[in-house]
Amino acid sequence: MVKIRVNGINYQLDVDPDTPLLWVLTEQLGLTGTKYSCGISECGSCTVHIDGEAELSCGISLGEVAGKDVVTIEGLKGRIADALRQAWIEEDVPQCGYCQSGQIMTAATLLKHNSDPSDDAIDGAMSDVLCRCGSYQGIRQAIHLAAGRKVS
Repeated sequence: MVKIRVNGINYQLDVDPDTPLLWVLTEQLGLTGTKYSCGISECGSCTVHIDGEAELSCGISLGEVAGKDVVTIEGLKGRIADALRQAWIEEDVPQCGYCQSGQIMTAATLLKHNSDPSDDAIDGAMSDVLCRCGSYQGIRQAIHLAAGRKVS
């Protein structure tokens, strides 16, 4: 049995500890906002927060997060999350939308550490999340918009 906390709920799971966290989130817990894309920790679509930091859930095992706090896009809350969601809507960022939960989770960590990021800071922080549609300009604009709205 592996104990984890996801989106504020404690779980005790009878799952092999070597199972990728992504599979546990989507298959065992039904949290489908976190997306599978590459499976080799290269694209960022599966980004979640582990103890408050952005991590790729396809490359980390359930056993590695035992006793840690995991937050998925479904559980992302607070001023930064609200500001990002509103900015994403206003800037009409998503095209296909597949990578967007990873984009928002990564942007939330960026804004947590840097409340007024420059274009270069945004590009650097967001470079690990690939968007096949190329919505990078909209993502950057939305992050700037959210940064202006959120209260530190």
